[in-house]
Order: sequence, then structure tokens, then C-alpha cells
Amino acid sequence: MSMKSKSMQTPLGRVRGLGSARKGVGHWWTQRLTAMGMIPLVIYLIIGLLTNIGADHAAAMAWLGSPFNATAALLLFGVGFYHASLGLQVIIEDYVSNENRRLLMLVAVKLGMTGLAALSLFSVLSIAFA
Repeated sequence: MSMKSKSMQTPLGRVRGLGSARKGVGHWWTQRLTAMGMIPLVIYLIIGLLTNIGADHAAAMAWLGSPFNATAALLLFGVGFYHASLGLQVIIEDYVSNENRRLLMLVAVKLGMTGLAALSLFSVLSIAFA
């Protein structure tokens, strides 16, 4: 008996590339794409922070208030909080065995990340439109 015949996956599942939850590959790809999307945004943020070392409050506000920099910050916060939410979801699903506790933690993470993202986006927009 070969190793292939011991697979717990159905033939249809193997053809479609779906795991037991039927969405694992899509979740994995989304996490990788958000990570790749954050690379240039984080590099840009680091360069922006390094160029503003020693600047006063007005200069920093002017830098973040420019349309390009504000858009980059909005994208970084949006993608960053979404990526963090995906990562925490995987950790919770893998390591919390109690179903009720797992559901409660997933809801708390989603609400918390959404709230922090909204607060961050509001802060950047209030600076950009001030």
C-alpha cells in the first residue's frame, strides 16, 4: 500500500485543492499577499520616519498630511491590521481547543482589530484634512 492511498482527503478535495475547512488555501494566500503588500509600505514608512528625525511637530504633521504619504499610511494601517487579524485567527484556531472560547476569542480579535484600524484610519484622515 503506497502513501498516496492513505490520504484522508477525498478525491474531489484533492482535485480542488481544498483542505478540511474548504478555505485554507485561500486564507494562506491572503496572508501571504498582505505580507508582500506590506513590505514596500513598511520600507516607505521607515524612510519617512528617518527623514523626519529631529523635525518639529508641524513638519511631521505636514509630511503625514501630504496626499501620497497619507495614502501610504492608510494602506499600511488597513493592510497591517487585516494581516494581523488573519495571523491571530490562525493561532486561535490552531491552539484554542474549547469551541466556545475559540469563537469568543475570534470575535474579540476581529472587533479589536477593526476598532484599532478604524481609529488609525480616522487619525490619519484627521491629520490629512486638517
